[in-house]
Amino acid sequence: MKIIVTGSSGLIGSALVAALVARGDEATCLVRGAAHPQRADGAREVLWNPARGELDAAELEGHDAAVHLAGDPIAEGRWTEEKKRRIRDSRVQGTSLLAGTLAKLKTPPRVMLSASAVGYYGDRGAETLTETSAPGTDFLSGVCREWEAATEAAKAAGIRVVRLRFGVVFSGTGGALAKMLTPFKLGAGGKLGSGKQYMSWIALDDALGAILHALAQEELEGAVNVVAPQQVTNGEFTKTLGGVLNRPTLFAVPAFAARLAFGEMADAALLASQRAEPSRLKATNYQFKYPELEGALRHAVGE
Repeated sequence: MKIIVTGSSGLIGSALVAALVARGDEATCLVRGAAHPQRADGAREVLWNPARGELDAAELEGHDAAVHLAGDPIAEGRWTEEKKRRIRDSRVQGTSLLAGTLAKLKTPPRVMLSASAVGYYGDRGAETLTETSAPGTDFLSGVCREWEAATEAAKAAGIRVVRLRFGVVFSGTGGALAKMLTPFKLGAGGKLGSGKQYMSWIALDDALGAILHALAQEELEGAVNVVAPQQVTNGEFTKTLGGVLNRPTLFAVPAFAARLAFGEMADAALLASQRAEPSRLKATNYQFKYPELEGALRHAVGE
């Protein structure tokens, strides 16, 4: 297959490109810096600039699929108004440009996978959330709604669109888990707030597996929760990671301290509760490599 990939320098995107090339696919990576016609890993690069609406449609002809993963990091630092604008615009502008360009091709790809997040649901306590659950009302929920709506041009053109609502992706080499490892290894890890908030998570291997599964499953379209079947609270996660690393987890971070440090981002990304269920992955018989948290963490940290 010939597959367009955005966000190829991120945690999921870089692993995806490597997996695609390894299995013999051709990867065309849309990048915003200097583009290299042929990279050392075998992928090809094409320049695009979503903020200016720049993307050469001719470079996208002849592809079978597109996997759109690009977006400004959410859980980094306080959310100033400028940061919130970048979070929104990097997702909505890029998705709109890619979907609109694909829709106008002479031969559009058969499928477009577009990233979203379980932040779509907002803070929902212990409620079990499936792909048909209503959206939340906070900033992240609004971004996710606009992000997903920006794929409509592709859908209207007859392209099968899958909106991948990712949970926290666990890898020992990047992302949220990698940032947590140092304090936990030093015995300074602990729960956030009450620890009762649910964390929707997935191992990196299963995030990649779900993407490849969605590319292949013609009946799969619309929203898909890309999360593991085992649902855990932050407190349960904290205890499990401490056990895997054989370290105590006594240093809790009170909710007020998280809010002082991170402002609005603390409530939306650290303290919010999303108990998402991978209903559509299960319905299409996706087989999880790491369905349980302890096994996923042991794999991620090499234990």
